[in-house]
Amino acid sequence: MAHRHLSRSVVLQTLFEWDFDTSLIKEKSNTEQVEEIFERNLAEFAPGSQDRPFMESLLTSVVDKQKDLDLLIEKAAPDWPINKISIVDRNILRIGLAELLFADRNEVPPKVAINEAIELAKSFGGDTSGKFVNGVLGAVYKEMGEPGKDEKPKPKKKYGNVPDSELPVESLAGAVVYAEHEGGISLALVHDIFGHWTLSKGKLENGESYESCLVRKVPLELGVPVTIKEKLGENAYSTYHPEKGKIMKKIQYFLAEAPYQELTLENKVEKGGLDDVKWFKLADILDLNFYDDILPIVTKAITLLAERAK
Repeated sequence: MAHRHLSRSVVLQTLFEWDFDTSLIKEKSNTEQVEEIFERNLAEFAPGSQDRPFMESLLTSVVDKQKDLDLLIEKAAPDWPINKISIVDRNILRIGLAELLFADRNEVPPKVAINEAIELAKSFGGDTSGKFVNGVLGAVYKEMGEPGKDEKPKPKKKYGNVPDSELPVESLAGAVVYAEHEGGISLALVHDIFGHWTLSKGKLENGESYESCLVRKVPLELGVPVTIKEKLGENAYSTYHPEKGKIMKKIQYFLAEAPYQELTLENKVEKGGLDDVKWFKLADILDLNFYDDILPIVTKAITLLAERAK
């Protein structure tokens, strides 16, 4: 079960694209459309994964039973018609309900199905997504008679008992990219398909420095060259890689200056799940939807730039 969170994330991303691009629905059958999106996301986000059968089964269950799942969602949340629920939230609910109702309970107990959906909501949804998903799935669970309520959870596997300090490290570099424009400062941000604005970043290759990585990577995502100015900070978190197992990702963030010119995001969805890129004035930045670990870095950059502008 080591990679199930990643597997559900791949399924969620596939469902998001399928649900979002309604133009394809008229051109291809559900099966053809979903298979194409799934294969691309699997290659991009979980290459070499041994969990493909689980992902395919979950994806097929959601697509085949979508109408029934949507009816259940609307009954459990009568104030929220399905088309008024955000694309991310409604597809998380579909995944959660498919596992809650149709999965093998020995493999995915009801409580696990609900908890995993909540974790997806916290990772990819908005501020209130976790509570919303919990409320809807909890209502359905109660209607089912709360199966497995008194079962004790199985102890979690310890993957090698390796402490975080001894995990293999994957080093990345990220940048808050800014430009002077019309007497003010603007930041260039990328947008992912889960609705968050975030920073351009990339993995270090062939022993290159963090600065060299950004000089190489940022133009590929933003379409503009950058000059690295100073380090802003760093963060780290452990995660599971489908081939390497548990790893530690360490990201160093820098402030980088760019010319103010049109931004271009090549290959959009195929570029790591990104779908947009845009300049924002400093005054508009903190109203955007950021991931929790990105916000302190962005805030520090804004503070530094604002001080310089005085």
